[in-house]
Amino acid sequence: MPERSTRILAATAPLILAGIVLVAATMRGPFTSVGPLLEQIRSELDMSAAAAGVLTMLPLLAFAVVSPLAPGFGRRLGLEWAIGSALVVLAGGIVLRSVPGHPALFAGTALIGVAIGLVNVLLSGLIKRDHPNHAAALTGLYTTVMGGFAMLGSGIAVPVAQAAPGGWRTSLGLWVVVAVAALIAWIPRLRGHAAPTGDGPHATDRAHWRSPLAWQLTAFMGLQSLGFYVAVSWLPSILHTNGISPESAGWYLALMQLTGLIASAASPAIVRRLPDQRLFTAGAALLGVLSYLGFVLAPGLSPLWSATVGLSQGVGITLALSFFALRARDANQAAALSGMGQSLGYGLAALGPLLFGLLHDRTGGWTVPLVILAGLITVQAVVALGAGRAIRVGDPVPARRR
Repeated sequence: MPERSTRILAATAPLILAGIVLVAATMRGPFTSVGPLLEQIRSELDMSAAAAGVLTMLPLLAFAVVSPLAPGFGRRLGLEWAIGSALVVLAGGIVLRSVPGHPALFAGTALIGVAIGLVNVLLSGLIKRDHPNHAAALTGLYTTVMGGFAMLGSGIAVPVAQAAPGGWRTSLGLWVVVAVAALIAWIPRLRGHAAPTGDGPHATDRAHWRSPLAWQLTAFMGLQSLGFYVAVSWLPSILHTNGISPESAGWYLALMQLTGLIASAASPAIVRRLPDQRLFTAGAALLGVLSYLGFVLAPGLSPLWSATVGLSQGVGITLALSFFALRARDANQAAALSGMGQSLGYGLAALGPLLFGLLHDRTGGWTVPLVILAGLITVQAVVALGAGRAIRVGDPVPARRR
């Protein structure tokens, strides 16, 4: 990084950290606020469960489409300007989503997905470039903030919709305030941004596609995200079917986010004390399996299962995002790994809410969808044994001891 840029970044460090924190605050709340309101949206707009599944799937499809393009976008504009541009798109998408009419709802949701998909990828590369020795800690910080605002979105969605003029549209539209605040806080980074790097190292961008470790990171990211977005989209509906009020179901989802927040905050400190992340990450995934089966076998303990699902997901998302930096040799490879992992991973995750809704429509209940979800998270636990190894993409695989 040029010397002048380094001096500017050092002088504005508190504002830079605030920028990262506020950007993280925009990355989940616009999604998690939809689940508690989904039944209201379906009722007002006369949507089937499958159509609602498409709505919740749209951001993930956008993630899948834009993630492989994000590294090139970041090289052309510079990471700082690329993230700033994404925040502008995010604010526009949130406003559009609250405009009356089906087209605005779906188009705004897609724009939100495009914006957050870009930030998902670019922020990993920026942290690897500027803070290579603190990648896990900073990733833990921003995933903790994501979890906190995700919890807030789930908890206040229904009360705001009930109290504010405009109902659910106003409740969803309030997130534009957070997006604008993040954009304002990001401005200091634009003053000290690193110059765009043009075409960039395409050989690095291609090499990871031949790496078994990169594919394991991708599978782990996809399965973890699938479980998270299914829970965010359908957990309130599952709980409501079991006799819990919509407002209480929203707070149960907030409980899931709270325990995820705690797990995200604690994970980096635990990771630093471990030789690798295999058993820790696989164990967290198995806790998720137990929790999803718990909703089927002991629905009366739904508060417990909501909490343990959150613990599982908090560890999973923190490690999934940290892996892109921890398993990379440099910032370019981190961005490329993140682009691959989030493109294919979110493509897989996008199927989750839709298929979950379709299975509910076909079977008339939640048992079959939940059992299938538990099976998929079991696969995630197996994949974690490969993704959690303390090696980098391109390193020779250590020989097994005889």
